[in-house]
Amino acid sequence: MKYFVATVLTKGKKEEVGFYAETKKDARSYAKLKYTGIIIKVEETEEPLDIQFKRFKETLLQNFKKKKIKQDALIAAIRQLAVMTNAGISIHDSITEIAEATTDEALKIVFETLADDINSGHSLSASMGAFRYELGNLTIAMVELGEKTGNLDEALYALADMLEEIRANIIKFKKAMAYPRNVMIAMAVAFTILISFVVPKFKDMFEQLHVELPLPTLILLKLEYIFNNYGPYVLLGLFLTIVTMQYLITNYENIRLKWHTLLLKTYLIKNIIKFSTLNRFTLVFSELSRAGIPIAEALDTAIGMIDNLPLKQKLLTVRSTVEKGGTLNEGLKETALFENMIIQMIRAGEDSGTLDTMIKKVAEYYKMRFDAIIDNLSEAIEPIMLFLIAGMVILLALGIFLPMWNLGSAVSGG
Repeated sequence: MKYFVATVLTKGKKEEVGFYAETKKDARSYAKLKYTGIIIKVEETEEPLDIQFKRFKETLLQNFKKKKIKQDALIAAIRQLAVMTNAGISIHDSITEIAEATTDEALKIVFETLADDINSGHSLSASMGAFRYELGNLTIAMVELGEKTGNLDEALYALADMLEEIRANIIKFKKAMAYPRNVMIAMAVAFTILISFVVPKFKDMFEQLHVELPLPTLILLKLEYIFNNYGPYVLLGLFLTIVTMQYLITNYENIRLKWHTLLLKTYLIKNIIKFSTLNRFTLVFSELSRAGIPIAEALDTAIGMIDNLPLKQKLLTVRSTVEKGGTLNEGLKETALFENMIIQMIRAGEDSGTLDTMIKKVAEYYKMRFDAIIDNLSEAIEPIMLFLIAGMVILLALGIFLPMWNLGSAVSGG
């Protein structure tokens, strides 16, 4: 979120008011809705230090208090909202009814706030913008689509299907990770026990023998010293580092950009992020195109739901190319994210007037690629897992037995 200052003219007096928004366009819209009077200008500026400190404290507290809506509860609520909207019940009444019926506390709080905002004259998508963490960018993008096309119920049905697909992928991911995770936990527990109880016994023996210790043994003894003397402090330091990094990534775009860039260079993770992002982007874009939304506007909405900043920046160039009169396939080619086969498919769709159908096929292709990665995830992780296990075993074996072998050789030679 960026910091903006709006200059508002109220009863002949100018007043400057600071607030947060994603873009300058969002900031202008927010200022018009929030403040009474004439909005003279809205400018992005540096956030004052006192506000930065206040926001740091608030965000830190929110990170502990904030609860993610359970995926099952969100999908059920979206489907219920779609059914009630299709039946002609007003959005306000539908959301109020869902809020009263749900047992998910986080969903209840969000939907009650949405109902209040809608009652105050805000649109559903604008109200949802304040709950990106709880609802997700995809939910907001699909609701915007429904509002633009006038078919909110259809957009909500499509959204529920997408969320169920994402949930199924998450379940598959967790199942694929279960075996390697359990193995690594077991190894970590075994290593901790050895460091805490076994290594100290050998440490006393090595000190009595006064032998020169090899490097693996020195590393083990150093780990034992740190673990047994500063273990709680190390854990506290790791916890504070994670919390601080989470805060910095969430609130500072330049740090978030570097983090996302690093993820896109990380083995296995880069493909999971890339193909899941392109799948969702093309899926939303195809729905928008099918609904008759202009390409530039459809791109704007579809790109808006992307979380990864480097991918988002590359796809924003597509919109610029289209706005300048270029074709969609030219813009996609410039990003270097899409294979030549995909570019040819998009070009064929543009030439034949079946762009929405062709983009739907592209979305299915990226779904297939993403599913293949998830299905083979366990096999892909096995080499890393074996490498780590082998490293721990070798360190323990050499660290404990190498000095004893050296001592035995010295005695035999003597």
